[in-house]
Amino acid sequence: MRVALLTYSTRPRGGVVHTLSLAEALADLGVDVTVHTVGRHGDAGFFRPVASGVDVRIAPLADVDGETVGRRVLRSIAALARAVDPADYDVVHAQDCISANAVPPGRAVRTVHHLDRFTTPELAECHERAIVTPVAHVCVSRAVAAELHDGWGIEATVIPNGVDAERFAAAAASDHAGQAHWREKLGSQPVVLAVGGIEPRKGTIGLVEAMAQLPAPGARLVIAGGETLFDYRAYREEFDRACVRHGVEPLVLGPVAHDELPALVATADAFAFPSTREGFGLAAMESLAAGVPVVMSDLPVLREVFGSTVRYGADPAGLAVALGEALDHPDPTRISAGQSLAHVHTWPTAARSHLVLYRRLTG
Repeated sequence: MRVALLTYSTRPRGGVVHTLSLAEALADLGVDVTVHTVGRHGDAGFFRPVASGVDVRIAPLADVDGETVGRRVLRSIAALARAVDPADYDVVHAQDCISANAVPPGRAVRTVHHLDRFTTPELAECHERAIVTPVAHVCVSRAVAAELHDGWGIEATVIPNGVDAERFAAAAASDHAGQAHWREKLGSQPVVLAVGGIEPRKGTIGLVEAMAQLPAPGARLVIAGGETLFDYRAYREEFDRACVRHGVEPLVLGPVAHDELPALVATADAFAFPSTREGFGLAAMESLAAGVPVVMSDLPVLREVFGSTVRYGADPAGLAVALGEALDHPDPTRISAGQSLAHVHTWPTAARSHLVLYRRLTG
């Protein structure tokens, strides 16, 4: 079987991590897999090496100064559309809004990781087309599948994310040299880590407000990640003002190298996941694998995926209470349950479920 997996970026975002891990697991099952993506900023490869059994093809996209997000999205779609011929594959599987628009109607399988809300006309139209034109849909949680059904009457196949749990569990070993490196860099105070950058969907400003309300101040907020297609400069300015207003001085690391991320996660005393919209919560699941207490927004989808293995907060005050408990009284039973949960979600299991769907669609 020949399968094309399409994603919109070479940089480390959740959907891109998903695409590469799924591609490698499918290749291990004997599938002929090609990953197509768009290379911005001169990127000629992904943020990490890809297994040799996966063919990688990158459509270059030149940078344009002063370009709007809407225009950049349309150029990205066009670049992928030129690079992918659906006739070359038995299945073309788009992993996001941009790549789904690059495939003719009725030819793509689409994974809906989460549902967005756009006000920019080009983005709103792309979002709608990426939902209604695919021939089949996959969701990584029942909650997102329910949103898809309620909003569009679409029945999706639910296939949870896989997690490379062992990679993060290994980094949590007490003698791991990477932790010493990060502890020296971050300082001796307790660390509250967030991964995903500074953007509205990640609820970063709400996290700043929560840090200001911690019962016992003194923890340091560290934010990693942040590579994105969108322009969040206005939100970043609002974030900076909130930090000044609340007296919070975060360490903003930006994107962290693939090989260094597990040790950073394992070094944290608590992991904060204050998202306003999610489909699964891959970064939080990786933190559970590393044995780090996790605090997250009280969303139905996160309750579905994480159950009682994490603490929840419905607002900044609630997040502050939960973070205080996680820092002062880490629960060994909860941590152990979280590690077990992370190891349940494997990429081979996800790949086998995808292969069942592909075979059904291709007869």
